[in-house]
Amino acid sequence: MSECTCGGHANDIRVDALIPMIGVVTDIRTETPDVKTFRVVGRDGKKLFEHMPGQCAMVSVPGVGEAMFSITSSPTNKEYQEFSIKRCGSLTDYLHGMNVGDEITVRGPYGNAFPVETALKKQNLLFIAGGIGLAPLRSVINYVLDNRDNYGTVDILYGSRSADDLVQLKEIQEVWMKTPGVNVYLTIDREQEGWDGHVGFVPSYLKEIGFDTNKTVLVCGPPIMIKFVLTGLMELGFNKTQVYTTLELRMKCGIGKCGRCNIGAKYVCKDGPVFRCDEIDELPPEY
Repeated sequence: MSECTCGGHANDIRVDALIPMIGVVTDIRTETPDVKTFRVVGRDGKKLFEHMPGQCAMVSVPGVGEAMFSITSSPTNKEYQEFSIKRCGSLTDYLHGMNVGDEITVRGPYGNAFPVETALKKQNLLFIAGGIGLAPLRSVINYVLDNRDNYGTVDILYGSRSADDLVQLKEIQEVWMKTPGVNVYLTIDREQEGWDGHVGFVPSYLKEIGFDTNKTVLVCGPPIMIKFVLTGLMELGFNKTQVYTTLELRMKCGIGKCGRCNIGAKYVCKDGPVFRCDEIDELPPEY
């Protein structure tokens, strides 16, 4: 297995990352009608483990199921981890019905990270997210804001189906929009009563804004959005070596053993989930 060039090591999984840890849910925030953010600590009240932006963890409820989710809190937060989870199946249905004080199991971290300490350092950054795709980027954004002197300008383009589906809106409005050197562009797909911001799809808004190409881009969202965002970026003059994204579909075991996320010579759970977009071109077309 080769090393991934975009922030992590393919075989760099700690032995203790394979062992589920008991996590206690200490806070639950309703973000949208189908997304909740869960704050988790260990039974000792401390953070379960350290991670880097872009890494994932396996969240499990014994007897119900287990699935991989992005860690949405920044590594700079030393007190807890957070997971923003969309309701879309039996496990997530159960999680959405939990209360503060309930316990789950968590194992991780898995996968590589966005190269925040290497390729992204000193760069102007453009974050582009759609819907729940903001979740994995939130960790990176807050890491950058907590280490502001290490990075250039920050632009955040985020869109969703409606204003009600914008995740982390309070943090966006009260923190990100008020941080010097950070520009936030919000959009929703269709006009909505009470919304006086931009209306239109993310790829169209991207071309409308017309960002300079002196930026490194981090993209996350539905596959169809990513496809058209990449097309828009190329039309603006960006190169695929400037763009990073995440491939999180198909991950099952998290350690490259079940083979479900294997594609070509890569295992998404170990060589990803973060990929530079020129690397994605090397993968077989079915992905």
